[in-house]
Amino acid sequence: MGCFCGWVGTTLGSDMSQQAIKAMLAHCGGTANADSNSDYDETAALGIREGVYATSFLREGGMRAAVIGSPTWDDEQLSQTAKSRGAAAALIAAYRAYGKELLSRLHGPFALAVLNGDEALIAIDRIGIHGLSYALEDGAFVFSTSTGSVVRHPCVVRRIDPQAIFNYLYFHDIPSPGTIFDGVEKLLPAQYVHFRNGQLENGFYWQLHFEDHSKAPFHTHQQRFHELLRQAVATSSAQGPLATFLSGGTDSSTITGVLAELKEDPVHSYSVGFGAEGFDEMEYSRLAAQRFGVTAHEYYLEPDDIVEAIPLITSSYDEPFANDSAVPTYFCAKRAAEDGIKILLAGDGGDEIFGGNERYAKQMVFEHYGRIPVSLRRSLIEPLTNGFPAGEALLPVRKLRSYIRQASIPLPERMESYNFVHRQPLEEMFEPDFLASVNPEMPKAMLRDAYFRADSPHPINRMLHLDLKFTLADNDLRKVSRMCEIAGIEVRYPLLHEALVDFSAQLPVNYKVRGHRLRWFFKQALQDFLPREIITKSKHGFGLPFGVWALSHPPLRELVNDSLNAFAHRGYLRTAYIQDLRRQHAEVHPTYFGKMIWVLLMLEQWLDSHAGDR
Repeated sequence: MGCFCGWVGTTLGSDMSQQAIKAMLAHCGGTANADSNSDYDETAALGIREGVYATSFLREGGMRAAVIGSPTWDDEQLSQTAKSRGAAAALIAAYRAYGKELLSRLHGPFALAVLNGDEALIAIDRIGIHGLSYALEDGAFVFSTSTGSVVRHPCVVRRIDPQAIFNYLYFHDIPSPGTIFDGVEKLLPAQYVHFRNGQLENGFYWQLHFEDHSKAPFHTHQQRFHELLRQAVATSSAQGPLATFLSGGTDSSTITGVLAELKEDPVHSYSVGFGAEGFDEMEYSRLAAQRFGVTAHEYYLEPDDIVEAIPLITSSYDEPFANDSAVPTYFCAKRAAEDGIKILLAGDGGDEIFGGNERYAKQMVFEHYGRIPVSLRRSLIEPLTNGFPAGEALLPVRKLRSYIRQASIPLPERMESYNFVHRQPLEEMFEPDFLASVNPEMPKAMLRDAYFRADSPHPINRMLHLDLKFTLADNDLRKVSRMCEIAGIEVRYPLLHEALVDFSAQLPVNYKVRGHRLRWFFKQALQDFLPREIITKSKHGFGLPFGVWALSHPPLRELVNDSLNAFAHRGYLRTAYIQDLRRQHAEVHPTYFGKMIWVLLMLEQWLDSHAGDR
């Protein structure tokens, strides 16, 4: 992506400052052999390293500024400054004029830092496309676009946080604000940190505003949607050479189709298939490619590709990360890069802004139970259901009991009812010493924070707001952006253009989820544009047949066995739990239990490849 790092608030001396900024830059990302630039003195430093995304760096009048990404300003003078002198010059001018309030005038994907004497302001974009981590240690405010870079500063202690391990096993990544390192935090989307007079002030400079019950007619929304969609794709397709990810889902197919309409030159798409029954969706990619007349490039993933990708993935992320679709994403981007493509357009974000995840409809079924008067539930329905003779032997009664149990759990915790961590008592999963060192309730608290921070009382919009953070910013964007970066590709997300995100929030709730129909408005608005088979198909994505191949492919099976044997000695999980997980993976359901096998495999591989960070 490119990267920057720096600090204020501590006196290191000139030589140590030089060594520290060099060490941080060496571990903060960017591309191989990339140019870097830095400016430092005894008390502060800022450095930047080039990557696949635009970078800007400047020292002017005692101030230092660094920007990564493509921000835009709603201030004409600042826009002109950015155009003529660069994003960092505009940032310095804005800080002088507005202080931290400059952030409300800034749009688009970015990470930024501006230093003024012993003050510093850092922030990331509203969606969380870019990231920033920071630490405050002994008066030193240290920051970087890479978590691993922060702990290279001499004032920051490199220590694995047990809570981060627990959170990883719960979420399969480490959600912000946490990081793998104790004392180091990540910014949330639209968050800033202002360091001044030795103190940290943090907050949000923007929040998505939901309009639950818009009265505008459908055709008005549809017309506006098509306008914004074309604008977003047109803006994202500036420069090149570029192509699209094409999974055959509604989002990637829509982006590919709109791009084909806008471009006179042939449009190229890249798709990944799997030679395993129930996983391959190449037929839908081909349908979209045929409909829009694009030049399709296909790659079929093999088990050996996973063996090749695992060490690459674990060494590339500065925290443990277990989204298995990172593997096909990498090979898709790699193939595009080999063909000379520099930019890929991705369809990520559509589910989280238009209501495309199946759990949204499912959770609303449970919400209906809460509308029944409490007195009726407690005095009649629940006693009758729970007291029904031989109830567990009768399927209807058994289903009703399950429904009541789940409906009694409030949102957002109910969304995690089937989490692997909840399949057994924690004492049967975790080693006692490790469990005593963490707060098992923290993941739920993090979920509640994002859910109730939504600017809407409706459960659908609250779930969307939660997923914008946990599913998108913490997971999918990290997956796609990082895998594309190591392949040498810049990725852009047209569906996450701010005007389109704002538009989606103004849609009525029942335009997003209507009964069991997901993404109702999106599909209705595009029913004459997308192939019908793609609109009506069930959601799949880039699912990886890892669980099946981990049993049938000897090199992958050996890698899994060696990794789990090593992980069993880490002191996090009980040996009996790991053994039972392996048994169920082999004997009960390879795909389902293979998910948790992958999570443990990737954690062990990360810990081993980053041994110096322990």
